[in-house]
Amino acid sequence: MYEGWEVLTLRGLAATDERAEEFTGFLVIHRIGSPEPVESVPVRIKRSVLTELHEGLGRLLARSIGFKRKS
Repeated sequence: MYEGWEVLTLRGLAATDERAEEFTGFLVIHRIGSPEPVESVPVRIKRSVLTELHEGLGRLLARSIGFKRKS
């Protein structure tokens, strides 16, 4: 059986200073179809990963129908 997860949010992402190369926070997820409560998983994310996500998600949203770019 396929187990899928729904990503709800990335909460409390923070760093010690503006030059930080690593950020900490909580990935809030829920198992699809499960009556179990939401899980909050502590995560550490490197700046390079956040940059890659920013670029990739930006391209995805720009191509999607529901996204309207502000002028």
